[in-house]
Amino acid sequence: MVDNATLQEQDKRQLHPLQHPKTHADPLVIERGEGVYLYTADGRKILDGMAGLWNVNVGYGREELAQAAYDQMKKLAFTSNFTGMTNVPATQLAHKLSGYAYDGLKTTFFTSGGSESNDSAFKTARYYWKRVGKPDKFKIIARKQAYHGITMATTFATGIERYHKMFGPAMPGFVHVPAPYPYRFEGDVREGETIGLAAARLVEEAILREGPETVSAVIAEPVQGVGGVIVPPDDYFPRLRQICDQYEVLLIADEVITGFGRTGEMFALNRYGIEPDMLSFAKGITSGYQPLGGVQISEAIYDAIQTAPDTDVWMHGFTYSGHATACAVALKNVEIIEREKLVENGWQMGARLRLGLESLKEFAVVGEVRGIGLIYGVEIVSDREAKTADLALTARITKLCQDRGLRTRNVGSTLAFSPPLTINSDEVDEIVRILGSVLDSLGS
Repeated sequence: MVDNATLQEQDKRQLHPLQHPKTHADPLVIERGEGVYLYTADGRKILDGMAGLWNVNVGYGREELAQAAYDQMKKLAFTSNFTGMTNVPATQLAHKLSGYAYDGLKTTFFTSGGSESNDSAFKTARYYWKRVGKPDKFKIIARKQAYHGITMATTFATGIERYHKMFGPAMPGFVHVPAPYPYRFEGDVREGETIGLAAARLVEEAILREGPETVSAVIAEPVQGVGGVIVPPDDYFPRLRQICDQYEVLLIADEVITGFGRTGEMFALNRYGIEPDMLSFAKGITSGYQPLGGVQISEAIYDAIQTAPDTDVWMHGFTYSGHATACAVALKNVEIIEREKLVENGWQMGARLRLGLESLKEFAVVGEVRGIGLIYGVEIVSDREAKTADLALTARITKLCQDRGLRTRNVGSTLAFSPPLTINSDEVDEIVRILGSVLDSLGS
């Protein structure tokens, strides 16, 4: 077996996401995973409070998923899914997902991940409006603190400036409005308005300012994960749906993080009783056991594609669209989520996690606890009354937690928690205990 130090040295030739020598100078070398735990090459055991990157919903070490991949690879690992071809698992998965998330979304295009899904949604929105005779509708309205991916287009849909700085100039056509972020709402709230309605109004104002005839779609995460685990007020999305309908603007739900059970619903907007026009998904569809994502489209968009003349074909696709092995794993993964009632377990364990994290408000550095289902954020502040974000302290707490056997992620001044949906009560309590011991060690 290669020792940990050798692996770390070899890793220096790998360019990591968000690469900085400071953060990758001494990486954890993960050797295996089991349940909610990761095991490193130097013998450490770490509770993964982030489920990988918000995605290992069924936990680590699931032999059923390894077997599903093995069985499919023996028969057919991959074949092109381009014109005139398909494969059995992709066909079966598309059928399974037809109307699965939302009744009106019956058709799926498969990608390899969330960035590709959102990029595909943007292109499809432009395509749709051209097909129905409104070619000037190309702009996308997104929210500040949103994260939608790292392709060129999704980078500039993302509403976090540090993702833009070194990759400009910005692509045209992306407009950002304040997030529905009750803790630090950037917009104005008028008399008689809630923060949710005020945030939705800012979307409407942006549509009117840009001109409804130029706006193609609004893209929104039901919970803004990388932006700080921002959960909108309950009245935000129903009003946003009304605004999109009023001005003939498509609503794209970015459920890359929230899809497949993360919020206590299989898909998050069901909580509000509304449907999007397009749905982007990835992560939880395979629990990270294979790279897979997709975008689902409304019947109106599907019809526009299906009835196009030869000159206006939907010229879009990826080599790995409908990858046979990935789709086989997805089918088994969704079966596990349903069979083991992991959506329900996530809701129950999320309630327990909320109570535990709320108890840590005894520490002055905890400004707020927010979340839903099994995705939570703990806001770290230097001044609770002034809500002063403390990014350096948040990063320090993250490192201290890791040293004590708990993996969290600092997203800005928020500690994010998104453990596998398989987590049990003892493991939830372990998260709270370790974080509490770290906060106590700070003397806060």
